Amino acid sequence: MEAAGFVLAVAMVLFNMRVNPLGWPLAILSSLLYCAVFAHSKLYGEAALQIVFAVLGAWGWWQWLRGRGDDGQSLAVRRIGARGVFAGVAFVLLAWPLLGWLLQRHTDSDVPYWDAFPTVASLLGQYLLGRKYVENWPTWLVVNIASVALYMHKGLWLTVLLYAWFVLMSGAGWRAWLKLAPGRRPAAA
Repeated sequence: MEAAGFVLAVAMVLFNMRVNPLGWPLAILSSLLYCAVFAHSKLYGEAALQIVFAVLGAWGWWQWLRGRGDDGQSLAVRRIGARGVFAGVAFVLLAWPLLGWLLQRHTDSDVPYWDAFPTVASLLGQYLLGRKYVENWPTWLVVNIASVALYMHKGLWLTVLLYAWFVLMSGAGWRAWLKLAPGRRPAAA
């Protein structure tokens, strides 16, 4: 099950990097497979997140095919702006400890707060991806780095490999989408 989820997830990110809506059905399928993998490993936040991802996958697919921007036009790759970045960071900083507390109190997870961080940050990343915001990629970069360490702790070695690959793909996706986004690009660091 982990191997099938791995293959589907790699294909999904490749489609997302190319702004191809076929990535969304792959996301739905890989999420359902990873839900079972994570539940078996007692990563309940991550398991629940996969169910949310499957639902958000349907939403994202619809957004990419039929969604409209504030201007009424079809969604295009774009930047979210400082206010959106602030709101996203605030969401993660508020929701992370709350979910960590819930997982600590109501599950037998040995890493409730560690599990909670990529879970909450992934919700932000999925929203940003669904609305075609460039900032989804740096969000995924942070999520993927945190996830590599979490999955190493749990001994999910194929998933460690997948998320290490996602770290690289997040950087590549970020660069690709910056080229597609209209307006001024940030200066190189």
